Formats: sequence, structure tokens, C-alpha cells
Amino acid sequence: MLTIPDLRQRGLILFEAISGSRAYGTHLPHSDTDLKGVFILPETEFYGLDYVPQVANDTNDEVFYELRRFVELLVKNNPTVLELLGTPEDCVVYRHPLFAAFRAEDFLSKLCRLSFAEYAVAQIRKARGLNKKINHPEPPSRKSVLDFCYVTVGAGAQPVATWLARRGYAAIQCGLANVPHLQDLYALFVDTTPDQRLHYRGLVRDPDTSQDVQLSAIPKGEEPVVYLSFNRNGYSTYCRVYREYKEWEQKRNPERYQNTVQHGKNYDAKNMLHVFRLLRMAEEIARTGQLHVRRPDRDFLLQIRRGEFEYDYLLAEAEALVARVEAAFATSALADAPDTTAAEQLLVQTRLAWYAEHLA
Repeated sequence: MLTIPDLRQRGLILFEAISGSRAYGTHLPHSDTDLKGVFILPETEFYGLDYVPQVANDTNDEVFYELRRFVELLVKNNPTVLELLGTPEDCVVYRHPLFAAFRAEDFLSKLCRLSFAEYAVAQIRKARGLNKKINHPEPPSRKSVLDFCYVTVGAGAQPVATWLARRGYAAIQCGLANVPHLQDLYALFVDTTPDQRLHYRGLVRDPDTSQDVQLSAIPKGEEPVVYLSFNRNGYSTYCRVYREYKEWEQKRNPERYQNTVQHGKNYDAKNMLHVFRLLRMAEEIARTGQLHVRRPDRDFLLQIRRGEFEYDYLLAEAEALVARVEAAFATSALADAPDTTAAEQLLVQTRLAWYAEHLA
């Protein structure tokens, strides 16, 4: 398996740079140092069966793209690879002379509306989801099927657990039978015999693990005491939301979550910083045709990271900025998409030149 040390040792790197917050100018003293770059496979490996499109370290904060993959992403206006072409000089670790032919202005197009702005919109949705998880956390104990079961009481309904408690019945005394033609509606019978000789099976097999109500064999002539409705769709939705919450709880970055809790504004400040960075970069690209990686609005972005703004204010500002970006791209002089023919020619010329140089 090809590794980043292999790329350096074998002299395969075309470009290497410090990326992320240190390139944007939004880093803090404890910020990680991310590295991105471009490499080129030797001729025999490129033509062989084991093409390697990219190489990364275990934490994915160091990523190098093979030249072909790099150009593929460039013509899609992928923000990550475009930003490499706008790397501030103080963040460039190494640049092969052949790499000088790759310039951001030759690839910027109206596709940036999708790649930059729509990614930012996805981050806004993510911010909303996080805000909801923080403000409305799921309880530590999971709800059961019975929490979504209601019985008819007069012209209304009552949770089945409340109904059982008020009448002094136990769930195990109960039996359910389908009501024909009515989905998720059941006739509920109660065994009041001293030794429960009717042998009803109860409402669920196991209150903690059952995913559905269970039916019983009802003797002929028995009359239902009440009718029970199981809100199956509500239970299914709850299970999905609960599962997603628990997965988020397990996978969330502890440091970023604590920062979110400490600044008290209930949003992931780093995530929201990137929303505004991407949207403002998109607007600049649309209006000026230029890519500004080192952010002139650094102070504002760091205010966001410190949690100095309210969540609702940032959300409203982001949505207004999305509208501005849409308007800017609608009247932009940029091409609809990069010139893929020119990009392919540059790719081929660079590869041939590098191979010729390394055969000499």
C-alpha cells in the first residue's frame, strides 16, 4: 500500500501545502496542521492494474491526490482541490515547476455555485440538526411500543399505560385481536378470571425489546373492553431519530461538542464558520472570478468560532447570503463549466513531461 512517506521518499510529489484553518487564517494556537498535495504515479504503476487515486494518513488530515484524480476534481470545481491552487505562499511546502501551469482562474466556473454554495447549505442543515439534538436531546432510556399505543375513551383517546393503571389491569391480562379492514387498530380484551384461564399473551412479547404488538387467541363469545390503536408510523420515526441521535452521540468530536456547550449558543461554531467561509468565497468567485483562500474576513469568522453570535441570527444571515450567491452566479461572467479539453491537455502534457524528465 502506497503511503505518504513513500511519496516523499520516491520523489513523486508535485505539490504539497498546509491547508485548512492555517491556510484560511482562522487557526487557533491549538489547531491541527492539515496537509494536502498532489502526486504522480510512476509510468509503470500508472499503466498497471493498481491505480492509486489518493493517499491519506490514518486521521485523514493529510491527503494527496494522484494527478489524474486531482484534475477530475478540478473540472468538477471541488472546493478542496481548488483551494490548493489558491494556497497562500507562506503555506506552500513544495511546488514542482510543472505544477505552476495549474492556475485557479483556468478552472473557476459557475459549477462553484453547486460545489461551494450547496455544500454550505448542507452544513446549514447539519447545524440545524445539531441545534435540535442539543436543545431536544433524546432521553437515556428508549421508548417502547406501548408508548405509542392509545385506547379509545369516549370520543377521545388515552395512553394505554394510563388506561391500564387507572383500571388496575396488568398488560399481561390483556389480549389483542385484529379489527378487520382497519390497519393498526385492535380489539383489546381483558382476562379477569382469578387464574387467568383465558391465557392471553399480553400486549407485547417484551416491553423493552418488542418492535410490535402481539395478538392472542380470543375465545368465541368474548367481548372487547376497548379498542387500541398502535401509531406504527410514529414509532418507526421515533426509532430512526433515536438511532441517529445515539450514533451522533457516539461519533461526535468531544472537544468540538464541549466548545459548543461552553459558548452556550447551541451550534457547532467550527461548522458554522465554514458555512460563511464557503458562501462568501462562492460570492467572491461569482463576482470577481478570483479565489481568496486566505480570508480577508478572518475577524468575523473567528467571532463565529468563539460563539459571539446567536444561532438564529447566523441562520438568517446565512440564508440571506445564499440568496446573494444565487443572484451573483445568475449574472456572473464565468463560464458554465471548466474547459475539459484544455484540462485534459494540461493533464497529459504534465504527465508526459514528468515521465520524460524521470527517464532522463
